[in-house]
Amino acid sequence: MTKPVRLVSLDAFRGLTMAGMVVVNNPGDWGHVYPPLLHAPWNGCTPTDLIFPFFLFIVGVSITLSRGTMGDPWKIVKRAMVIFGLGMVLALYPRWDFSVVRIPGVLQRIAVCYLAAALLFRWTTPTTGNDDARRWAHGRTLMLWAASLTLGYWGVMMLVPVPGGVAGDLTPSGNLGAYVDRTIFGSHLWVQSKTWDRKAS
Repeated sequence: MTKPVRLVSLDAFRGLTMAGMVVVNNPGDWGHVYPPLLHAPWNGCTPTDLIFPFFLFIVGVSITLSRGTMGDPWKIVKRAMVIFGLGMVLALYPRWDFSVVRIPGVLQRIAVCYLAAALLFRWTTPTTGNDDARRWAHGRTLMLWAASLTLGYWGVMMLVPVPGGVAGDLTPSGNLGAYVDRTIFGSHLWVQSKTWDRKAS
């Protein structure tokens, strides 16, 4: 079997993203941090808020390049479970307190996104036509999925009221996403809020 060719630009981007993660997680004196090295409190975006989306971009590109994506689907499930498990171990260490451990951490979210995206990529891959035609058809299908999911998410967040609240409430604790977080995870959320889980960090 020939050794797969690595995409150097993706490797370089992964390295820059890792370096960025190290910087924003260790800015020096937490009492005197440059604002770009902090998450936006709620609305807005700083360079720090881009680290997690960059990792998801890297995962998405890697899915299209990996031979394993189109192989045994259980390998995808196994890889997602390993990533999720590592995230839980890091969240538990060093106290190992299962009563308050934060479940939706960074690696856990990456695992869920990877699982959904890899299975969707497999499911929507055309099986007929020449290579170029299949690539174009697959790209159009994935773009439609992305647009539909984005619009669907917007519609749910803006039009579906939270029990006891109003539709379109986008405050940290009042939005539908926070309600779902509380319903599913209970106390296993970001320790500094307990009512909603922040952007991945």
